[in-house]
Amino acid sequence: MNTPVEIAALKQTVIGHAAAADGIAAIAGEAAEIAARVADGEEVVPDVSFAAIEHGGVPADLPALVRRRGCVVVRGTFAPAQAAAWDAEIADYLAANGADARSHALRPGRWGSGAPQMYSVYWSRPQVLARQSSRMATLRRWLNRLWHWSGQFDPDGDCTYADRIRRRLPGDTMLALGPHIDGGVAGRWLDPAMRVPYRAVFAGDLAGFDPFAAAGRVAATGPDRNACAAFRSWQGWTALTAQGPGDGTLQVVPIARAIAAVLLRPLLADVPAGSLCGAESGSALRPVAEWHADLLRALVPIPRVAPGDSVWWHPDLIHAVEARHDGSAPSNVMYIPAAPDCPRNRAALPAQYAAFVAGRSPPDFPADDLETRFTGRAGPELLDAAGRRQMGLMSGSAPSDGR
Repeated sequence: MNTPVEIAALKQTVIGHAAAADGIAAIAGEAAEIAARVADGEEVVPDVSFAAIEHGGVPADLPALVRRRGCVVVRGTFAPAQAAAWDAEIADYLAANGADARSHALRPGRWGSGAPQMYSVYWSRPQVLARQSSRMATLRRWLNRLWHWSGQFDPDGDCTYADRIRRRLPGDTMLALGPHIDGGVAGRWLDPAMRVPYRAVFAGDLAGFDPFAAAGRVAATGPDRNACAAFRSWQGWTALTAQGPGDGTLQVVPIARAIAAVLLRPLLADVPAGSLCGAESGSALRPVAEWHADLLRALVPIPRVAPGDSVWWHPDLIHAVEARHDGSAPSNVMYIPAAPDCPRNRAALPAQYAAFVAGRSPPDFPADDLETRFTGRAGPELLDAAGRRQMGLMSGSAPSDGR
């Protein structure tokens, strides 16, 4: 853990108060514009159909908008009937294996007396099938190519990154998750390797900061990665049920470069010399009103999505989960990010595959190992050629059509 003295010394090596204030003001103006657009009824989170991605029909101006907003909804990633069938199958899988009781035993009191809203479940059949789907591969190729990736990763190759499921019930308040940013936190200031993507920010060149420049991101292996061994070019989930504003679902600050304002905020004169505005090593950064009120005014819910739609956001994006589910139906998702082929991601695959075979939790997650004794769990026999490549069992990227 870095001491306040070390933090104060670091601050002397980067831009001064005035330059930091100018950068923060520029991004605060963008946040104010977002808030005004939302107040006028405008939808600020971009969306696109999977069909447009698959057939080359994406509007010409959409990639630039997605890069600016740092998030996108992809309609029809899977057919609604497919998503509904997967949702029912997961429900049966959990019920048949007593997942509620086992989850309560692992986390006494975490979910009160009700059903868990998040399950340490990674290896159900629907999750494995969705991850290795050719449709998901096609979509992730398009998303990866929104990055400036040359020499950093293969945008056409996938590595599996297994994640959990959310099944949030109406009335729930237990899953509330305030605004936060994942990934390395204090390391963005303190670790020389992790500062690489933000050099322009710390040099006072906000115009030169590119949130989608991959250089420096795929090599970050320090202790402050917030327990994520992989480079996720996009975090994401696939909806298994319809959900939208008020349904206890995702909120975002749709400004990809807002991370720059977060990084600059500790440099202002009103912040104690030894403070990083709440950032701590190994913990998600949580923007708060005391330091980040200008950014949080732009926190907005995602638009309503249908079963089979997917939602994606930049790994630096400020996001949250609504405090309460005030809807009338469950809001269920499978978390499936994009983890492109690169040495860092390939290095994480052997341990993940071993966890898959044994039904254990993947290495990046708490060792709940909930599924080790589950019946109906997916196994290696379910992997097709794409799934085997994504698990590191076959060499080479997926074919160009993703099938």
